Amino acid sequence: MLALINLLLLFLQLAIFARIIVSWIAPRGGLNNPIVNVIYQITEPILGPLRRILPRVGMFDFSPMVAIIIIVLIQSALGSSG
Repeated sequence: MLALINLLLLFLQLAIFARIIVSWIAPRGGLNNPIVNVIYQITEPILGPLRRILPRVGMFDFSPMVAIIIIVLIQSALGSSG
């Protein structure tokens, strides 16, 4: 069961990294691509609430970085409990 949770958390990390890369490549026009839409649908439930809590610093959105840190902390907590 822990292996499945860790796999899902790894998948979520990869999806967040993919979203970061997509935002650099196509910051405005990427939503017409179905793959980009799937990436946004996977990551927005995590990044949306963080974005409302965290203040923006200029043009920078730190919610992906905070989300990845939270995921890594969850993974390390799950790893140390088993």
